Amino acid sequence: MIGDKDLKKNWELLCSKLSEQFADGDTLDIDTIVYLVGLQEVGAIHQKLSKQDKTDLMHVAVCKLLVPYGYYRFDFVDEQGWPHYHLEESLPFLKSGEQQLLVKEALVHYFLEQGYI
Repeated sequence: MIGDKDLKKNWELLCSKLSEQFADGDTLDIDTIVYLVGLQEVGAIHQKLSKQDKTDLMHVAVCKLLVPYGYYRFDFVDEQGWPHYHLEESLPFLKSGEQQLLVKEALVHYFLEQGYI
């Protein structure tokens, strides 16, 4: 979806902006950024969350991030405000570096669509 040079440039911009906004300039890792997407999608920014809620936030974020790739589709929001997704296509086996590249690309795509970068 995104060329290598654009992905690298946009990823660095995204990390820089998020790190400045949420970590006083300390560099956020990819898992933390995925977690932030989950918080945004659920709207749970000011709630006290259990360990299971945090795991569920990560799952929601991954589903949301992979919708444009055809792996998931949005299904519904439950009565507690949590979005649910339907698996459309099984994820292929990816090596660790390939997984990380896919997630970075999906994160950049998400934040571009949000107008953040």
